[in-house]
Order: sequence, then structure tokens, then C-alpha cells
Amino acid sequence: MSTATLNDVLKDLATDIEETARLVEGLDEQSWHTATPAPGWSIADQIAHLTFIFHLAGTAAADPEGFAKLAAGAAGDFDGAVNAALKQFNAFPPAELLGRFRALGRRSVESLAAVPADQVVPWLVNPLPPAVLASAGIMEVFGHGQDIADALGVRREPTERLRHLVFFAFLTRDFGYLSRGLTPPAAPFRIEVTAPNGELWAYGPEDATDRVCGPAEDFCLLVTRRRHRDDLALTATGEEADRWLDIAQAYRGPAGEGRAPGQFAHPHCDH
Repeated sequence: MSTATLNDVLKDLATDIEETARLVEGLDEQSWHTATPAPGWSIADQIAHLTFIFHLAGTAAADPEGFAKLAAGAAGDFDGAVNAALKQFNAFPPAELLGRFRALGRRSVESLAAVPADQVVPWLVNPLPPAVLASAGIMEVFGHGQDIADALGVRREPTERLRHLVFFAFLTRDFGYLSRGLTPPAAPFRIEVTAPNGELWAYGPEDATDRVCGPAEDFCLLVTRRRHRDDLALTATGEEADRWLDIAQAYRGPAGEGRAPGQFAHPHCDH
């Protein structure tokens, strides 16, 4: 998993989960129903969705047979399974939902830690190495946590933990093409982003024709579709990389509506 060990990724995932829990732990019951920028999703929906994802991941790592039963229900109608899970977890009062979010998040981290690093964990489409599945968890928490932060008018400070999401998005470059029925390009991209501490994180061949450059936080906001490319300080070199900035997503399935240009002011852009 890049230069990160499974332990590094899991430690950072646990930190991200707790940071997101702290965003909501002081909210009164009414505030949990605040609308987020994801159409039709409240803050409670966001936490319920993440709780479901961690329930799935923890089960996949600790009980593959139990996971197969859970996944069978999701295979035919993933959106239906997600919506059913929202109802299931949303039935809990906020304090109980938050407790479950923390507990199932912790369980997923502990279960993934117990998987030998050379083994894979069953997942919704293909089995994944535990470090990659943990990075997918970081992607989920970043995206849904951003929706919560936006709903509350809070700015989250980016950290070096974003590295796992940048690498995960590099690995899953083709998802944006596949979700739209497009053929991904054969040649790999070069991704060069600047970490919050000023370090350069680079993935892909140095001589790649197509490259994407900019701040790591902006790259993560792009691939989780939490900001429109026009509101981010990312640059594309090459026609294919430029097209990718319009369709990038680090998750499988429908792209969703994304965000409109100018919907959010951003510290890295003048517009």
C-alpha cells in the first residue's frame, strides 16, 4: 500500500472517525436533522451511512460468511440497500446513533488490524487488501465528513492523513469512466499534489503525458465530488487528464449530482 503500512492507515482511519464524531457530538436533536449539501441527506443520514459502511467493513474482515449474506442483499440493488441501512440506523436517537458510529468504526479498525497483511478481505465487487479497504474507509469519512462540516459551516484543517485518500484515488482513477460507461485510457496518469505540510506526493510515471497537480486537499475534494473543479486550484496537463477533472470519483457506482461551480468559497482559489 504505497509507503504506508496497514497499521499507519488504520491509525489514521481511527483518528478520522473520532474527528468526525467530535463534529456532531455537541449537537442537539434538531441540529442532527440539518440538511447537508448532499440532496436529501441530513447530518443524521451522513452518520447513519458511515455507520453502515463500518458495519459492512467490520463484518467483512471478521466474519466473511456473515458479510456474504449482507452483501447478497446489496448486490441486486445497492442504492436500495444503502437506503434501507439509513432507515435502520436512523431509527436510533442521535446519542445512540453516535455511540454505534464510534463502536462500529472501532470494530472495523480492530477487525481489519487482525487480517494478515498478505490476505484479502471480501468486498462488494472484488476482495481488497485490508490497507486498501481501510483507505476506502478514509475516503468515505472524508467525503461524508465534508458534507457535515459544510452543513455546520465548519472548516476542517487538512492533515497528512489525506495521503491515503490521494493514493486510493490514484488506484481507482477509472471509476469515473466506468460509472459513465466510458472506456478508461490505457496510459496511466501522473498525480502530483502538495501535502498540507508542503511535501510533494507523487504517483504514476514521471514521463506520463497526462498529469494532475495542485493541493492535496483540493484533489481529495475533487475525487469525493464535494467541490466542483472550477472551485479548486487543480491543473491538468493533457487532454485526458483535463477530461478526468470533470468526471473524477474515488468510489464505485453512480457519480451523484456533485456540487455546482461557485457553491463554496475555497481558500485555494480567488474565485
